[in-house]
Amino acid sequence: MTAVPPAPALDPAVAALLRRDPAGLVAAVVQQHDSGEVLMVAWMDDEALQRTLTSGRATYWSRSRQEYWVKGETSGNRQWVREVRVDCDGDALLVLVDQEGAACHTGERSCFFRTLPAAVGSPS
Repeated sequence: MTAVPPAPALDPAVAALLRRDPAGLVAAVVQQHDSGEVLMVAWMDDEALQRTLTSGRATYWSRSRQEYWVKGETSGNRQWVREVRVDCDGDALLVLVDQEGAACHTGERSCFFRTLPAAVGSPS
C-alpha cells in the first residue's frame, strides 16, 4: 500500500490571514455557489485548506476521526469548489461549491434543515 504524500505547504501569505483555534482549525461554512444555500459547517487546518485550494475538491479535517476527508469520497455527494473566501477576522472560511446530492450525512440537502421556534424581529 502506497502512502499518500502530504500536500505542499499552504502559501505563507494565505496562512498569515488565518486565526486558528487551539487545535489549529478554522471553521469552514459551505455554501452552494449559485443559490446561496448554506449547506454545512466543517473544519479545516492548513493542509485541508491547501488540498481544497489545489484539488478543486472540498477537503476537511474530521475532529472525531482525526483524519482528512474529501466530501463525497465515500457517499458520492461531492463538492466541487468554485471559490474560497476568508472572513475579515480570519477565523472562518466560506467555501462556495457546486454540491452533488445531499451535503448532510443524514441524507438532507443541507445540514440546516431543522427550524427552531424564534421570535421574528423587525427593524426599528
